[in-house]
Amino acid sequence: MYVRQLRRLAEHVGHIIGGFPPGDPATVPTITQMLSAYADALMPWATATAKRMVEDVNQRDLAGWKTASAELSKGLQREIQSANVGETMRSLMAEQVTLIRSIPIGAAQRVHDLTIKGLEDSSRAKQVAAEIMRSGEVTKSRAVMIAQTETSRTAETLTEARALHVGSTHYIWHTSEDSDVREDHKILDGKIFAWSDPPIADRRSGARAHPGRIYRCRCFSEPIIPE
Repeated sequence: MYVRQLRRLAEHVGHIIGGFPPGDPATVPTITQMLSAYADALMPWATATAKRMVEDVNQRDLAGWKTASAELSKGLQREIQSANVGETMRSLMAEQVTLIRSIPIGAAQRVHDLTIKGLEDSSRAKQVAAEIMRSGEVTKSRAVMIAQTETSRTAETLTEARALHVGSTHYIWHTSEDSDVREDHKILDGKIFAWSDPPIADRRSGARAHPGRIYRCRCFSEPIIPE
């Protein structure tokens, strides 16, 4: 659902940009103004869309905990039910709204940067114009990546919140165990890590992250529940 909605948003951004001659510096202020106004107008829709995604993921996470806790003590089941994840959900929703509104703003910046590049190097004007024409496609790709990454990150952030509430300090990293798993994450599969100390999830950049919290990561955590 989230992917479909953000893809449609990106398509609309592409239509706005495609309505202007590519590479014409005179159109850049108008494109920027239109996309900035669009980002502002998106606020109610972005808020409702983010809220729906976060609440849906929260319900799925809670259902997963209920299933897993069936074998646990009654006391621990009550603890899981009473976990207050409201602040976490509010923070996640605010982050989603910012990311949704960044889609048109980022597209406007891309058009601006490419136009400047074309002015600086007139020999590449045709290439630059072609790249500007691809803005809708590029924006759509970014929107899909945001939707996929953020759905997973939301799920894992809520899992951590509930795990910490019941006293979990560590988890087991699990991959989706298919051919698309990146090499960096195959190394982490099955290993134990502390919630307070995320491992290196991207050796090239040195970025540290828990499962599901780096771009297009489909890995997930299995919280270790204390005796």
